Amino acid sequence: MEERIAKIRAAMEEYFGEDRRRISHALRVTEFAGQLLTHEPGDRELVLATALLHDIGIREAERKFGSSAGNLQEQEGPPVAREMLSRLGYDEPFIAEVCAIIASHHSPGEVESDNFRVIWDADWLVNLGDECDLTDQANAQRLMEKTFMTATGRRIAEETYCSGQKG
Repeated sequence: MEERIAKIRAAMEEYFGEDRRRISHALRVTEFAGQLLTHEPGDRELVLATALLHDIGIREAERKFGSSAGNLQEQEGPPVAREMLSRLGYDEPFIAEVCAIIASHHSPGEVESDNFRVIWDADWLVNLGDECDLTDQANAQRLMEKTFMTATGRRIAEETYCSGQKG
């Protein structure tokens, strides 16, 4: 499995080219996904593949629409992910689930699965530190309680962001 994930990582890095920010984000989300899977249920290979590819639609969204809005990432990501995973020899059920999660990774409630919940929380563990003002600890605590779908995600967020550290 690790070799297959390494091939997905290489394909993602090749696709994003010199865009270190996008590559770094994908790798950070993948790292958190791995941490979450030590305490939460999920298909490890599927979750790690999805974490690497969850934002793969950004480039096409920016090219076509001049925007990286979440709904456009959800629209443009699945065809890119499908092509990559097909080329790497993944079977249709695996590809279909990865694409379904990518197509709703900014839209909770569209996919109800353990795999989705791990991806959602892993992405938020990165985005929380990058995009949210966490200086008001009471507000940060409310945001974490409202945002995270897994107990492990909430715990990691509290340990990472409420102890004065940045993740």
